[in-house]
Amino acid sequence: MHVPDGFIDAPTSAVTGAVAAGALAVSLRGARRELDERTAPLAGLVAAFIFAVQMLNFPVAAGTSGHLLGGALAAILVGPCTAVLCVSVVLLMQGVLFADGGLTALGVNITDMAIVTTVVAYAVFRGLLAVLPRKRRSVTVASFVAALVSVPAAAVAFTLIYAVGGTTDVAIGKVATAMVGVHVLIGIGEAVITALTVGAVIAVRPDLVHGARGLRQRLRLRVNGELVDAPAAPVAVRASRRTLWVTGLVTSLVLAGFVSFYASAAPDGLEKVAHDEGIDRKAREHAAAGSPLADYGVEDVSDARLSGGLAGVIGVGATVVAGSAVFRAVRRRRDGDPAGVDTGV
Repeated sequence: MHVPDGFIDAPTSAVTGAVAAGALAVSLRGARRELDERTAPLAGLVAAFIFAVQMLNFPVAAGTSGHLLGGALAAILVGPCTAVLCVSVVLLMQGVLFADGGLTALGVNITDMAIVTTVVAYAVFRGLLAVLPRKRRSVTVASFVAALVSVPAAAVAFTLIYAVGGTTDVAIGKVATAMVGVHVLIGIGEAVITALTVGAVIAVRPDLVHGARGLRQRLRLRVNGELVDAPAAPVAVRASRRTLWVTGLVTSLVLAGFVSFYASAAPDGLEKVAHDEGIDRKAREHAAAGSPLADYGVEDVSDARLSGGLAGVIGVGATVVAGSAVFRAVRRRRDGDPAGVDTGV
């Protein structure tokens, strides 16, 4: 759902840019509360993982593909404010390095893919957890539904933005029907990926999953006539943070560097709708079209498999470095700790 340059007019792009900037400022403040020395490294990894999985387009209908948006996944793993930053880092890397998503449309893309998906997904997720049994399985189920809902919500948001500032005269009813229809199907893929990933992390480090915090109710004991909280039982940990981080990074590199070669080459949901409905008539060439990594390939590398794989590896590396730097800085500002001691537990 990366919106290219030329789909949305300049005034609307400016307004969404201001909305995105305000949301990022709020998210930076909120992320200070969500991140600590244990979860800050995970946030950078989540950004890199989202970048990698977004390279894996999967077929959803005849001639159409979809890919992960990632807002729901990030919100559940590291918190909603941190999630907005995670997806925004991914969008920035894609736009600047790979000419994917217009630079003038960066505000539109952050608003749609980072803010809307995160807010909607986390609201649905928390609403479901309030009524489901307080078990780990409930987190996975709520993750599935939240991710499923977040994708058509983003499609609706794009349609509304296009209704205000679209550069072509297209019937909005047709755009809405086409966008929501195909993105409901893409949402199913998003839901499966999100639920599987959240379930895998909960299985080894439930204490690091933001959405699973406070899942167990504390036992209360009566002592001298007063109710007091019993000591919390230790959380079962199957992997150190360092092991989880290395495993996640290797998985991201394999997905982006190797598996992405087998992804669907069909246009994604927005590209398909834009072509069918004429939204793309005024699309402009990307400002970074001359980038040596444009279109997820390495310039002067003739072998398509090698070129795409190298681009994916570079993208994962750049995203994890940029994301980790941002989240480490956020945590240090919160703690006032320039050292950032990490025991690796």
